[in-house]
Amino acid sequence: MPKHSLVIGGTRFFGKLLVQRLLRAGHRVTIATRGYAPDPFGSRIERVRVDRRNEHAMRNAFRDATFDIVYDQMCYSPLDAAISTRVFAGKVRRYIMTSTIDAYRGLESTGRPLRESDLAVHAQRIDTGYPWHDPQRATESYIAGKVQAEAYLVRDGSLPLVTVRLAHVLGGPEDFTGRLAYYVDLVRQGGTLRYANPQARVSFMEAAGAADFLAWAGAQDFTGPVNAGAEEPLSAYDLHARVARVLDESAHSVQVAQAGGSPFDFAQPLVLDTTRARALGYRFGHTDEWLDDTIRHHDLAFI
Repeated sequence: MPKHSLVIGGTRFFGKLLVQRLLRAGHRVTIATRGYAPDPFGSRIERVRVDRRNEHAMRNAFRDATFDIVYDQMCYSPLDAAISTRVFAGKVRRYIMTSTIDAYRGLESTGRPLRESDLAVHAQRIDTGYPWHDPQRATESYIAGKVQAEAYLVRDGSLPLVTVRLAHVLGGPEDFTGRLAYYVDLVRQGGTLRYANPQARVSFMEAAGAADFLAWAGAQDFTGPVNAGAEEPLSAYDLHARVARVLDESAHSVQVAQAGGSPFDFAQPLVLDTTRARALGYRFGHTDEWLDDTIRHHDLAFI
């Protein structure tokens, strides 16, 4: 049955792919955007030009609107979460917040893949005094902001909440994060990877897989947090070696004491347990199915 879906943040990376999938499924799609980034959808979608972080503007933009599903790709802080509750409570049947594997970063290692219940969002302190919308603090506030946004939404309870904790997403040339490009450039330039723990594996998924999962989650009726990631995690050391092999280059690396020398270089593993999603009927692919092609696309993009 066609639904009316609102996508907040649907003009780039896997948000754009999500919109494509919703249109393909016959949904009526509206995107909320500040209007700075173009999109390829033409008259197939409706657009609401609004600053997601301006509560007054959000209230005015959606005063009389109702949606079957809201996909919030831009909920980065408890302030954003509070705006969502005041704008969408009672007006949406399903609210999906796109979160991240990084929400688990502050936890002590359990020696096993991370389950949704390992992150005690009810116990999270919400910092009401922090300048969450200061653009100069966007990087430093990212992890705490995501966790506290989820905590706010859970405690408020006014939205039918699903929190999708995505593995690190690797995409093609539209991947604005530059994380996979770091390894492609390092290998092509003959540089040396500095890594801490070759066993500190991390869960990944491709951009198309992230969009597929979000579209699927919108069509279900479960609530609460759910992990999403491809099978076969990789460490920074593994990823660097994989890039070198795919590009037929030598991999130069040296082990160091402190983690963080490159993207995804962690002291401890950060692997998602996807049991809940699989029990609900979703089947994740394997990194071998897409990673090599993704590496090649990045290489072509940066020649």
